[in-house]
Amino acid sequence: MPVMRSNSWIPSVFNDLFDTEFMPKANCTAPAINVKESDKAYTVELAAPGMKKEDFNVHINDEGNLIIKMESKNEKKEEDKNTRYLRREFSYSKFEQTLILPDDVKKEEISAKVENGVLTVELPKLVEEKVKLSRQIDIA
Repeated sequence: MPVMRSNSWIPSVFNDLFDTEFMPKANCTAPAINVKESDKAYTVELAAPGMKKEDFNVHINDEGNLIIKMESKNEKKEEDKNTRYLRREFSYSKFEQTLILPDDVKKEEISAKVENGVLTVELPKLVEEKVKLSRQIDIA
């Protein structure tokens, strides 16, 4: 019979103490990122359910790297007039990812949009014109 072991350093008897309405369990996960490549562009997709356009900052730094920042703060205040007690619940999410861009990206034409909880960043590729190698060779 398999034995189930817990890797937690806090004994399970404390689960009810730390995972309650007053002290919810922290959720610390990074969003999933997909990177796709086509003939014309690279596409970066970042899953961010519940996030709005205003929660993102996408820019290129001095070194030419793509920086994606995401930050969301939700604060809920509730005042009970009978006991004059102020209760606050905070929800805070912050994420930052640096992507080193390939040399064939048109950095001035990068675009981004948020739709259905997914940030999509389009990285168009440089189109290299093929130089025709045919020419007349003079005979000396």
